[in-house]
Amino acid sequence: MTHFPQTADNQRSPRVQLNGSVAAAVMAEGGQRARAKLQCISINGGLLQLQHELSTGDFVEIAFHTRSGAVHGMAEMLYPTRKFQSACLQPFRFIALADDDHRKLRMALDSALDRSFLDPVSEQVQTPSGF
Repeated sequence: MTHFPQTADNQRSPRVQLNGSVAAAVMAEGGQRARAKLQCISINGGLLQLQHELSTGDFVEIAFHTRSGAVHGMAEMLYPTRKFQSACLQPFRFIALADDDHRKLRMALDSALDRSFLDPVSEQVQTPSGF
């Protein structure tokens, strides 16, 4: 069964900052292919670094690998947030994910959020004297 991500108007989904560490493949409706780097991801969408912007409103297929496995979904491209000479940052929102892809994305996000939550704390917490 296909999962159709719904956004809650009153609560923003947690984001994981990837800073371009995850490569993504993007295929537009006309078969145009682009390579991208994921800057940020959430259960509802993300932010891509692309060489050339895609048209706002275009429906695309996006695929990328996580520790939980490959994720493949349909997405809508949103208005680019920043443009540079050699690249642009363009957000997207998922419009359809297969149940297995949704599960893999959720597991990868939960794992990354747990690590980012625990890592800074474990560095800051020190054993009190006397223990």
